[in-house]
Amino acid sequence: MMKRLLMATVAIFITWSVMDFVIHGILLKPTYDATASLWRPMEEMNMPLMYLVILIFTACFVMIYQMIERKSLATGIKYGLLFGIASGVSMGLGSYSYLPIPMSLAWGWLGGMLVELLVAGVIVGLLVKSD
Repeated sequence: MMKRLLMATVAIFITWSVMDFVIHGILLKPTYDATASLWRPMEEMNMPLMYLVILIFTACFVMIYQMIERKSLATGIKYGLLFGIASGVSMGLGSYSYLPIPMSLAWGWLGGMLVELLVAGVIVGLLVKSD
């Protein structure tokens, strides 16, 4: 079981890193550029810390799933969808409530989190099965 948990964590971490590049580095880039005064310049961003945060979030996502009794692809999808809604609403709409960001960015964050966590649910559902 430990090997499957580690494989799922690594697979999700890599997948999220690629998806983050596509979502934030390409799709949302025009919005970030238009609101540049809100963000640190790239050279001031702490990328090691960002990847550590992603790794911790990934490990927690997988370990919480591991506590579910009946593991399957369907369970993983439901888990990822529910986790995605909770995280996306919190990150997107929650941030919009106190940051001066455009609503389009809030929806982008919400949608991005939802898609990323749904994909993670598929991965964990495929790799971590009930014994």
